[in-house]
Amino acid sequence: FVRQAGKLLVTPLLLVLIVIETTDVVFAVDSVPAVIAITQDPFIVYTSNVFAILGLRALYFLLAGVMRQFRYLKVGLSVVLCFIGVKMMLADIYKLPTYMALGAIAAILGAAIVASLIAARREEQAGAAAIPGVSEGTGHPPDADAEP
Repeated sequence: FVRQAGKLLVTPLLLVLIVIETTDVVFAVDSVPAVIAITQDPFIVYTSNVFAILGLRALYFLLAGVMRQFRYLKVGLSVVLCFIGVKMMLADIYKLPTYMALGAIAAILGAAIVASLIAARREEQAGAAAIPGVSEGTGHPPDADAEP
């Protein structure tokens, strides 16, 4: 809010804040089916969603940075969401134990992170090999070693 000529005016930042808070609530509500797929305990469902609402905005910037670093994390998260969807659809037919579901999720995310690290290392090695002198371990071109 800003005061101009004695009047209290709304700034565009209020609209931004409203949109961000609405997004917090929407994504927190969106996580309800995922929690219900893992457990039917109402206490865990409620508390996990309260923590989701409290931590979502703070985690956004962390996840944005992580997504740049781990290129296959988005693919891994997509596979996790598909896994949870299939698990929910088959819940009446087969009850997958919680430890197996969490193990599968951890394995999927771990594989995505490892694949991202391997891809980053290969790119780094390919880029280093393209620069003369770097592959020899000096860290700079051969001409820089010569004395004037």
